[in-house]
Amino acid sequence: MDLAWYALLGLFFACYLVLAGYDYGVGLLLARGSAPAGRRAALTALGPFFLGNEVWLVAAVGILFGAFPVLEGELLAGCYPAVAGALVGVILVTAGVQLRSRPSDERVRARWDRVIVVGSALAALGWGVVLAALLQGVPRQANGHVAGISHLATPFAAAAGLAMLALVAVHGAAFLTLRLPTDAAAVAGRTARRLVPVALCAVALATVAGLLSSRVRDAVQRPAVAVLLPVLLVAALLTARAALARRRPGWALIATGAALALPVALVGAALWPYVLVSTADPEASLRVADAAASAPTLRLLGWVALPLLPALLGFQAMCWWVFRGRTDGRAPVYW
Repeated sequence: MDLAWYALLGLFFACYLVLAGYDYGVGLLLARGSAPAGRRAALTALGPFFLGNEVWLVAAVGILFGAFPVLEGELLAGCYPAVAGALVGVILVTAGVQLRSRPSDERVRARWDRVIVVGSALAALGWGVVLAALLQGVPRQANGHVAGISHLATPFAAAAGLAMLALVAVHGAAFLTLRLPTDAAAVAGRTARRLVPVALCAVALATVAGLLSSRVRDAVQRPAVAVLLPVLLVAALLTARAALARRRPGWALIATGAALALPVALVGAALWPYVLVSTADPEASLRVADAAASAPTLRLLGWVALPLLPALLGFQAMCWWVFRGRTDGRAPVYW
């Protein structure tokens, strides 16, 4: 049962990164006015999906607190700066998108645009560092607590954060290619194609940093799975670029979404049966079975979580069906 909940936690967090990832990607594209057809058009394309995407994070946090209380305490303590930074970013993006359209003064709107950019960068970097911390291990002591936060200040954590930032930017550009009017979508497609090589370089940098890191080599339980991660990321990004070149924005968005879901799935698989590997004391490593709540608690939570998943999937499917066209209401969506 603990394996099922572990997989469910990964599924919810992966869905959050895929769906909220294009929120943050669009936010990053506001940095230098590169959002095609203007900032307002980009945020309008995002509007119908924005709040619903954040629900997946709330659900993932609920599963973490309820099904893995030990992991929740150690993860938040050991990765507090990264988690806090990511959550601050989520709040800034939410506030910026909601409040940007209210003032009529363009200078005030520009300030809110900067808030959205900063929030998007913090969210992407924060979650990337959290995933890197899991993959390279944490200094968990024999008393069961993580000592310090120095493990977050490593070349691999920094490279992983930048890789997540680049992946999110590509994902946001692919989303705009699918949603904006045809002329603006062509500009977004060119932006996305230019960002793919940047993302490939960021993934390569993170891969090299991981291979050179003794922390990562010691923490990974299944090296073959860990090696598979950069290979699949490169394949997903190349698939996205090919789809964009053939004007298939739907397939491009699926490919960039897969690139954001892959780190969650493969990091979890590479660490199994552990969820936190201790770099200070191997005996202090935390197994998934030990991090999970008791069997009666998990069964009780199942009555809540099992109906929640189809409800969330149904809501997302409805949103995408209702708002499946471009924002001008005329051009069809090409898959």
